[in-house]
Amino acid sequence: MHEAVRTAWLSLGSNIDAVRNIAAAMRALAGDYPGARFSPVYRSAAVGFEGDAFLNLVAAIDTGLHPLQLKHALTALEDAHGRDRSAPRWSSRTLDVDILLYDDLWLCSPELELPREEITRMAHVLRPLADLAPDLRHPVIGRSMAELWAHFEGEDDGIERIDWPPAG
Repeated sequence: MHEAVRTAWLSLGSNIDAVRNIAAAMRALAGDYPGARFSPVYRSAAVGFEGDAFLNLVAAIDTGLHPLQLKHALTALEDAHGRDRSAPRWSSRTLDVDILLYDDLWLCSPELELPREEITRMAHVLRPLADLAPDLRHPVIGRSMAELWAHFEGEDDGIERIDWPPAG
C-alpha cells in the first residue's frame, strides 16, 4: 500500500568536504524525488562544538513514503556520504539530513518527532526554510515561516548566504 504523495521539508548540512557533500546530496535528492526544490545555501558556525563552519539549506520533496520510511531513506543517503554514526551527536559531519516537516503532520515517536523543534530555535534551519517557503505555516504554531523568521529570537549561528554553486 502506498501513501498519498506528501511534501516533506528537509534540512541538509555538512562541514566536512561540505561543498562536495552538499552538491552530491542535492543531486541525489533531485534524482530520487523529481521536482525537488532547494533553498539558497548558507554558511553558519558550528553549534554546540568547535568545528569548521557548516553549509546548510532546506529541500522540499514530494514523496509517497511514510515519514519513517523516508527517515530510513535519508539515513541511507547520509551513510552513502560517509556519515560516522559513532561520532558524538554534536560533532562535525559529512552529511546530516533531517525531516523538518511532513505536510502538517504532528508525530512523536522514539524515531522521529515532527515538526522538528529546530525550526524555531536555529537560524540555519529557519532562514532557508523561510526563503524556500515563506507562506508555509508551522503546523503547531500556525505562523508562516516568514513571520517566524521576522520574529526570530533563537540561536544566532552567524548565518550568511553564499553563492551556489560556489565559483572555482
